[in-house]
Amino acid sequence: MATEILIIDDNSDIRNILNELIQDAGYRTRLAANFNQGLSEIDKKLPDVAIIDVKLDKGDNDGIQLLEHIKTKNTDIPVIIISGHGNIEMAINSLRSGAFEFIQKPFDKERLLNFVKRAVENLNLKKENKSLSSKLFHSFEIIGKSGNIISIKDQIQKLSQSESRVFISGPTGSGKELVSRKIYKNSKRSKGPFIIINGALLDSKKYELELFGEEKEDGSIIYGALEKASGGVLLIDEVTEIPLETQSKILRVVIDQKFKRINSNHDIKVDVRIICASSKNVNIEIKNGNFREDLFHRLNVFNIEIQPLNKRIEDIPLLVEYFIENICNTYNYKKFKIKDDNYLLNYDWPGNVRELRNLIERIAILSPGNDEEKILNIIKESLSKSENETFSVAENLSVPLRVARENFEKEYLISQIKKFGGNISKTAKFVGMERSALHRKLKLLGVKDLN
Repeated sequence: MATEILIIDDNSDIRNILNELIQDAGYRTRLAANFNQGLSEIDKKLPDVAIIDVKLDKGDNDGIQLLEHIKTKNTDIPVIIISGHGNIEMAINSLRSGAFEFIQKPFDKERLLNFVKRAVENLNLKKENKSLSSKLFHSFEIIGKSGNIISIKDQIQKLSQSESRVFISGPTGSGKELVSRKIYKNSKRSKGPFIIINGALLDSKKYELELFGEEKEDGSIIYGALEKASGGVLLIDEVTEIPLETQSKILRVVIDQKFKRINSNHDIKVDVRIICASSKNVNIEIKNGNFREDLFHRLNVFNIEIQPLNKRIEDIPLLVEYFIENICNTYNYKKFKIKDDNYLLNYDWPGNVRELRNLIERIAILSPGNDEEKILNIIKESLSKSENETFSVAENLSVPLRVARENFEKEYLISQIKKFGGNISKTAKFVGMERSALHRKLKLLGVKDLN
């Protein structure tokens, strides 16, 4: 499909010159002669690149308003700002607003075409990167042998055959989106769309627009997530961040299976499976008055809880091996092995699986091959100390060796027991002790039951 350039300029001579110049270069064009036409063309269909005059017919900087409008829809679209009254301040302001380039009239044709060429290349590069990232993400599997992961896989298998609403709980980076995608992929709706909206990232004034869409005065329609997901699945991530007023409208949608677009009296029937996710404790959010209990009960027909990575460290070696294989194959990086995984197993992983994946990708990019020392240095530099770490070498320099050793053993064993969720058998196996010997050691150190 040919690249499409939207030209918005109220000067017909300039508009026609740009149109001929850009069409001769092999691009398709669309034209708008004023602010309203430009707004309509943008809302009708986003272009690949836009060229906008900074001053149209609505005010001194109405072209900048159109630039900002495009950026609210898709930040990747390059916008070239042109002006016959340009100055350094105007150029800086347009670039701060997200313009790709600023060019002053009368402009050099070759220079303008060069800007357009670079803008198209920039857009294509971003599309390729997103496609590659999407391919990499979609290829990920749910990896692990912990009881939590085994249970989740079984739940996914059962839920994929139903239409039940699902509520996924788990800390940031634990894989909530991946679990929802697996449910979608294995369901009867897999040929339909999979749409995501994130309650934490939406503009506070645009929740309902994003969800329900809008009918404009000129008859044009902005489709919301509910319609975009028709026949498929809608994932509402961080659903507890959505305002209470909008929550009540979501509740009506769930109950009535229909909704109205903004500025419309026409009911739209809902044909979508809703999956919600949250990294917050929903019961606390309900208690604090931030989330509707009746909505939660409607959405929480089936609950999946993903434990943080530091509660299932037996999954870490499998995840490391999987990410190395997957990332290196996708990006054609040199494969490597991590032979010393003590740092990985003892780290607290506040960013969970996402943080681990990012670390493996960082190692792969730096291409150390199988240089064990370099790999270890990357790991050490990347992993900050856990904020909850209480053992301090400095504090123990002022006490006898026996006391320092006891302090270290106590803190070390408490840390390991917590990582294994209080399971003494798993802890003993990991630290290399018999279960009975570990019990005696804990009693000797004064460590009480941590369950």
